[in-house]
Amino acid sequence: MTGHVTLVGGGPGDPDLMTVGGLRAIQNADVIAYDRLAPLEVLAEARPDALLIDVGKEPHGRQTSQDAINELLITHARAGRHVVRFKGGDGYVFGRGGEEALACADAGVPVRVIPGVSSAIAGPALAGIPVTHRSLTQGFTVVSGHVPPGDERSTLDWSALARLNTTLVILMGTTHLAAIAAALVSDGKPAATTAAIVQQAGRPEQRVLRATLGSIADAARAHGVRPPAIVIVGDVAALDVTAASLAASVTAA
Repeated sequence: MTGHVTLVGGGPGDPDLMTVGGLRAIQNADVIAYDRLAPLEVLAEARPDALLIDVGKEPHGRQTSQDAINELLITHARAGRHVVRFKGGDGYVFGRGGEEALACADAGVPVRVIPGVSSAIAGPALAGIPVTHRSLTQGFTVVSGHVPPGDERSTLDWSALARLNTTLVILMGTTHLAAIAAALVSDGKPAATTAAIVQQAGRPEQRVLRATLGSIADAARAHGVRPPAIVIVGDVAALDVTAASLAASVTAA
């Protein structure tokens, strides 16, 4: 008997921001393959007999290949088990959920998707930054910064991104932040544009750093910013619409 796979997005990090459907899937799972950025406290809700498998990828550290993860999901589902693939954010926003769904479909394994709250929206919101604001911007653009501008692996047109009059949200961009900021300024985005970084969004360790686009990389270095962190570029980055924020907030010159 073939089981099935449920792809669960766990949200930005705070267990309270996980969906009810995602929680139920965790509670009913036979096998849970989880990432390090998922809200791991939720694993306490798993059945005592559930098999928990850490398949996380650590920057410059331990890695579980995507092929190995796909094979794990398929093998357990073919054995008749309900398998949950548990990861942070939303599995279809830079989460390789599409690859996992296709691999399961090709293997004849049924897949259910439970979307998660993406950190691309939740991270700024938790810092008091609305990614759209009627008087400032009518849209937002989300990109990955895991490779720098000009890298042969990059498919992004940074020149076009610099010209867009929308909020720019960059995930996985702290490592290459200096190159990204330089490219945006070189392609026409004013260096005085406000930028913000939200580190550890949705966690007790969350903190917010604000600076200009021209100085944000130096500010991040000076304040020891490390992943996971989200970069927001645009006028809305100057806002903190939350009346009482629990996040530590630093403004850099």
